[in-house]
Amino acid sequence: MATNSPSGFDAGPLRRAARWHPAEYVFWVAPIVAYFMFPDDLALLSQMAITALFALSLDLILGYGGIISLGHAAFFGIGAYTAGLFAMHGWPNPLFGLGAAAVVSALAGFGASFLVLRGADLTRLMVTLGMALILYVAANQLPDITGGLDGLQGITVNPLLGHFEFDLYGKVAYVYSVVVLFAMFWMVRRIVHAPFGLSLVGIRQNVLRMPALGVPVHARLVAVYTIGAAVAGVAGALLTQTTQFVSIDVLSFARSAELLLILVLGGTGTLYGAMIGAVVFMTVHHLLSDVNPQYWQFWMGAALILVVLFARGGIVGGLLAVARRFRRRAS
Repeated sequence: MATNSPSGFDAGPLRRAARWHPAEYVFWVAPIVAYFMFPDDLALLSQMAITALFALSLDLILGYGGIISLGHAAFFGIGAYTAGLFAMHGWPNPLFGLGAAAVVSALAGFGASFLVLRGADLTRLMVTLGMALILYVAANQLPDITGGLDGLQGITVNPLLGHFEFDLYGKVAYVYSVVVLFAMFWMVRRIVHAPFGLSLVGIRQNVLRMPALGVPVHARLVAVYTIGAAVAGVAGALLTQTTQFVSIDVLSFARSAELLLILVLGGTGTLYGAMIGAVVFMTVHHLLSDVNPQYWQFWMGAALILVVLFARGGIVGGLLAVARRFRRRAS
């Protein structure tokens, strides 16, 4: 057996798992095709990319780390307000805003992890929900900083790279959002296909056995929670920069609950499930809201029930099951 470390660890399976599948290339060609096919819907497509990045951050901590959260919008909101406040106070460079949002959200996630990781799943649900509600109320009670219910208005962002201004048609915003989504996805993909990511899967499956293998469970969970918070903060900053507005809704419980629904719909622990779930959810939401704005949630709930009952592992899990069935028949 080929090994690549003094301890005898075989990195071959990880390298094979990290190789890009042809279907992944097809997936990332789709945003380019969408740019030309739907030039009048680029604002909606930008929102899809941002929501996909937000869902990706939750998939990292839930699908791989096994840390369930009902308050992940807290880090999304921290990133959104950080980018907005920096832009309003003399730092309007969009890339600087992304970096600042990532750092501030990561620090918040690191501090919160010591509270979140103290208990089991139910405790984590309550702690994450409580933190998000506290931040929501605090944002509402500090209008001099956050704008309160009116939100942060008058945000001005410099042209991207000094040349590309954010236009009314949303072209620059869409390209910017997709490029940032891909960059963050590439980073997260590298993480989950590294020994660090493999240890996270082991912790999620059997947290009691991993310490016996020498894995520092608590340190790994703190690290993944911090990274997930940073990615969520980048998504929030993207929303601020592409809309040039921040509302208190970025911290709402509804956003966290909707994100969890998106992840269940697409499939946890796959990375692509988070992004596909975001695209499907927002597309169905957009179409059903136009057809029947009063009852779109009824149809969305029905679709979610069907996916849970007949497609274990969400949309991506169902697609993988179908692919395996075809391969067995072909062989």
